[in-house]
Amino acid sequence: MHEFSSSTNALPVLVVGAGLSGTLMAIFLAKRGYPVELLEKRADPRIHTEHAGRSINMAISARGIHALQQAGIEDQVADLYIPMYGRMIHELDGAQELQPYGQPGQAIHSISRRDLNIRLLNAAKDFPNLRIHFGVHIESIDLESRSVTYLESDAEETQTLHGRWIVGADGVNSVVRKHMLEAARLNFSQDFLDYGYKELVMPAESDGTFQMDPNALHIWPRHQYMLIALPNQDGSFTVTLFLPRSTEDGFSFRSLQTDEDVRAFFKENFPDALARIPDLEEQFFTNPIGSLVSIRCNPWHYKDAAVLIGDASHGVVPFYGQGMNAAFEDCALLDEHLEHEEALGLDVVLAHFSRSRYPHAEAIRELSLANFQEMRSDVSRSWFVWQKHLERWLARVAPDRFIPLYSMISFTNIPYANAIDRDRAQRRQIAGIALAAAVGTAAVGAWRLVGRKRKRRAS
Repeated sequence: MHEFSSSTNALPVLVVGAGLSGTLMAIFLAKRGYPVELLEKRADPRIHTEHAGRSINMAISARGIHALQQAGIEDQVADLYIPMYGRMIHELDGAQELQPYGQPGQAIHSISRRDLNIRLLNAAKDFPNLRIHFGVHIESIDLESRSVTYLESDAEETQTLHGRWIVGADGVNSVVRKHMLEAARLNFSQDFLDYGYKELVMPAESDGTFQMDPNALHIWPRHQYMLIALPNQDGSFTVTLFLPRSTEDGFSFRSLQTDEDVRAFFKENFPDALARIPDLEEQFFTNPIGSLVSIRCNPWHYKDAAVLIGDASHGVVPFYGQGMNAAFEDCALLDEHLEHEEALGLDVVLAHFSRSRYPHAEAIRELSLANFQEMRSDVSRSWFVWQKHLERWLARVAPDRFIPLYSMISFTNIPYANAIDRDRAQRRQIAGIALAAAVGTAAVGAWRLVGRKRKRRAS
């Protein structure tokens, strides 16, 4: 086993990927005293506009906020939050209904991916033991020597960094994971949905105000199709269309080939959104179609040489709003393992982190897939609305005994798999109470019926 030390004289930790989770992890490590080299293939977003295709804004909730607080930088990003207190459901006839996420005051928050990334990078530059390299192409990774060979965008010769260990925070197409798969017996799979997504922008009013309520996540559920909209700081909304890539029946990205096709599709399914996006057709054919993929990988580490976090180890589809939150939680939990287990050796730290985190990542991966059905269809059904009313009422009258699953995921730090287990137990209790109430009601009815019959015979 190699010596493990956080001394600034030690070899650096090499973090591959300076997106959201990679930069936050680099900050955690730098705060702990490690020298850190942060490598990113993109240009510096503080100077260059981020390339198209990536989500413009995201939802941050309790887990992500807690991780930022643990890193000591939440106050540097909190002004970017736009609270969303519920889902605003848009019906075909233009009617709107707000479905609260939880109790009054509970909210998830819309936040710009680019602005958040820039704030994290600005926080990172305050650490003299943290260096960031932008515009680098990873040529190779040697896990045994803990080295990364890369080529900078303006250089002709490669360079090699030797580190103490490597963190792969480089997304669903992780280069670090690719090299781990070549070096070890890792289980890995990726599953693509038959749906794609396309992002559009609903502009602000001419006076800079929002065209819709900014304190809600707007949803147009149309069963096979779905449109959602999240607010931005400039008064605009990022609108995302989820649509089958191709289908023999109904609309799909493949079937929308002309301006007339797109306008007719929106007029039939999302007429109030159509009225608010004046350049819909131009945006539709300019912006790319994104893929929806979930990633499963186990284990997440290789010896004491490398570890994966975020989408590199457990990419999820976006329908529970937990991708970034889960990745940030990875960073905070890995930091906790370093805090409590450093003396045991890095191999112990990485193994314990990987094994303990995996079942919870699997849990949110499955929840995210299941929530697609809820968002595009169930939210518009009366039984679903009634169920949510019941859940909020139970949480209000018995907060120590009942917490809705959505609230556990979005408003607490209860581990994901534990939240699912508790939800199942709660549902069994509710079912038992409902059954007992039904039996009791039937028994009372039967007793009254017998009493009436006895009265009739007596008379």
